[in-house]
Amino acid sequence: MTEFWALIILGIIQGLTEFLPVSSSGHLVLLSNFFNLPDSLFVSIVLHVATLFSVIYVLKNEVFDIIKHPFSDQSKKLIVATIPTCLIVLLIYPFISDSFEGKLLPICFLITALLLLITDIIIKRRKFKCFVEKNLTYKQVIIMGIVQGFATLPGISRSGSTICSGILSGGDRKNVAKFSFLMSLPIIVLSMCLEIYKLSKSGMDIAISLHGLIIAFILAFIIGVLSIKFMIKITENVSFKWFSFYLAGLAILTLLL
Repeated sequence: MTEFWALIILGIIQGLTEFLPVSSSGHLVLLSNFFNLPDSLFVSIVLHVATLFSVIYVLKNEVFDIIKHPFSDQSKKLIVATIPTCLIVLLIYPFISDSFEGKLLPICFLITALLLLITDIIIKRRKFKCFVEKNLTYKQVIIMGIVQGFATLPGISRSGSTICSGILSGGDRKNVAKFSFLMSLPIIVLSMCLEIYKLSKSGMDIAISLHGLIIAFILAFIIGVLSIKFMIKITENVSFKWFSFYLAGLAILTLLL
């Protein structure tokens, strides 16, 4: 398969998986290795920027409200959630870079699978509505921010782990999902800035098809818009166990490859 078509597939996969609790980064790394694509980390960040625009498009009211009211409660919570994420990423960054080689994918996929399954079991075994708070607390967003830091490892789903941690700490499922998607915005922007800085400093050339990357970007954005609408709609009622079973199977598959 040519590099162009490999990028097209990656764009479609990014759009489909970014907002499902299955780790889009893990899928991109797995497929990049399978297709033997260069600059997998750069491609991953570019495609994450595409789905960042998906978030801005779908949650434009929330995003514009944050921009217009930078000192609102929602804006403060977004900042509070981002701080622990950044601290953790800085601490484990060399480990994150190495993880894009794909060696940890089976373990990380399995971690996400277990987290989703445990969350599903706990939700069903207790009268969870008694614990639900309509508005997220600062304690809950800090927990989600910490989890998001470790979810920068490919195979650990960012949306899945942050949504699970928000729900388990007593957050309303729909509000947790929306906040989880908003949390991705500053992290993706910072990741893109860091990657551009590294490339400019090292003077590395990007050995990737520009046309393929542009089309992949557009596809990731369009499919991402549809995926995020779908995920927000089903978050209140969906069972996480099906995603857990899928990831468990994927972990076994990646271990055998």
